[in-house]
This record gives sequence, C-alpha cells and structure tokens, in this order.
Amino acid sequence: MNKNIKDFVLILLVTFILLIWILPLIWSVFVSLKSEMEVLAYPPKIFFKPVLQNYKDAIFGSLSIITEMGDSFIISTITTVLTIFLSVPAAYSFARLKLFAKNKLGFYVLATQMIPPMGLVIPYYLILGNFGWLDTYHGMIIVYMTFSLPFAIWLMVSYMEDIPKEMEEAAFLDKATRLKALIYIIIPQVKGGIAVTTIFTFLNSWNEFLFAVQLSGNKGRPVTIAMYNFVSVEQTMWAKLCAAAIIAMIPVIIIGIIGQNHIVKGLTLGAVKGGGRAGVQGGEDG
Repeated sequence: MNKNIKDFVLILLVTFILLIWILPLIWSVFVSLKSEMEVLAYPPKIFFKPVLQNYKDAIFGSLSIITEMGDSFIISTITTVLTIFLSVPAAYSFARLKLFAKNKLGFYVLATQMIPPMGLVIPYYLILGNFGWLDTYHGMIIVYMTFSLPFAIWLMVSYMEDIPKEMEEAAFLDKATRLKALIYIIIPQVKGGIAVTTIFTFLNSWNEFLFAVQLSGNKGRPVTIAMYNFVSVEQTMWAKLCAAAIIAMIPVIIIGIIGQNHIVKGLTLGAVKGGGRAGVQGGEDG
C-alpha cells in the first residue's frame, strides 16, 4: 500500500512538473491560432474560432521566416559536422593517449564551458569585425564551434573510455594503426554517443540567440533573430510571433523524436562506468 501511495505521489509530481514545462508551449499554440484583436482581449478568451492566417503570414508573408530558417539550417549543420569531425579524434586522444600537460588541457576544455557568454560577445565582435566576418556564415560557424567543440569533446570522452582497451590491443597485434583502430574499432562502438553529441550540438546551434543577435545581420541571419520581424516600436504582433516560434520549433521537435532512441542508448552507454570523464578532468600529465 505504501509503495502504491509513493508511486501515485511520484506520478503527480512528475505530471505537475511536466505541465509547468509544457504550459508556455500550449499557450503559444493557442495564441498563434487567434487574431491579433483576440490576443489583446481582456479577460483572455478561452473559446475562440481558430485561424491559420498567422502561420500563412509567417511562411509566405512579407515577414516570412523561411529564409532565416534556411540560414539556421546551414549554420547549424556545418557547425555540427565540423564539431563531430574534430571532437571524435580529440576525445580519443584524451581517453587513450598520454598527452603532454593532459591535466591542463583537460581543464581548459572544461573551463571554456564556465565562461559567461556575455563576456565573450565584445571580443568576438571585434575579432570578426577585424577579419570582415561579421554577418557571414563562416563567422557564425566559428563562434558556435568555440562552445560546441569543448562540449562535444567533454561528452565524447566518457564514451571512449568505456570501450575496453583489449579491443584496440587486439587490433594493434594485427598491425593496425591508431587511426585504423579509431575508425574500425572505436567509432562503431560509440556511434550511440556520437548520435547524442550530434543531436545536442545541432540543437544548441539552432537555438542560440545571444551571439546571433550581436554578430549577424541580413546575410547570415538565424531564425532566432527572425522573431524580431514581428516586434516594432508601434506594436508587437503576438499571434504572428507565436506562429513563427512554433514553426521554428518544428525541425527541433522532429530531430528530437527521430533521435530519442539514440539519446537514451547513448546516455546509458556513457553512464555505465561513471567517472568516464577522467581523461578530461584528471589523469597523469605526460
């Protein structure tokens, strides 16, 4: 009986937390289906006739966000591909090799995640401005990689260290090189971890706002900044803004649904041994 009560209380608690999390999304969907007059009505109307005009305006209207979604897709995809391409061998190096100053390098990787992003905006702006890379795809990609790459390395090290060294040693006996061992032995074993890292890297790049609002313009403009299309000095078009936000969430939701099995498997794989990040956080200096 006590166990049933505990389970019931736990279900209620989880349901309450879920409702708190999902309420803003539900409210945004309701607002996106109202007219601007109904949005501003007081008290708020619970029952109303849904309209799809806001979605049409956000997709096909003069304030369409489709171009910006394309920019976000390009920036996020290239950022993700380059991050995975560089983080896999880097994480393997931390997990397996006796690097010089391994402690210091590992601390640097983690320290980059502790720096307040606001403190980096002005330096990034000045650096990109000197190179003429403001409002460019490659400028945004480089900036995004400065926080996605350390995160990916930190995440991948645990998966690398969970792979038994005996598998590599058997390959070395067959005269395989480090590179071949990484490609044919390690990567197939950590593909779940790579999938998790890929998904999180893409989502973080897609949702990034702070650097995008400061370093982009009209040429390489992420979709998070396109929300400003519906905000002016005279008014804020709340219904169209919510419709645009819902549309911008669709790729993220699709990726989350497709990759949910990989996320569960990958997180389970990385949590098997615990302490898997010793290659980044500790270890002996070479």
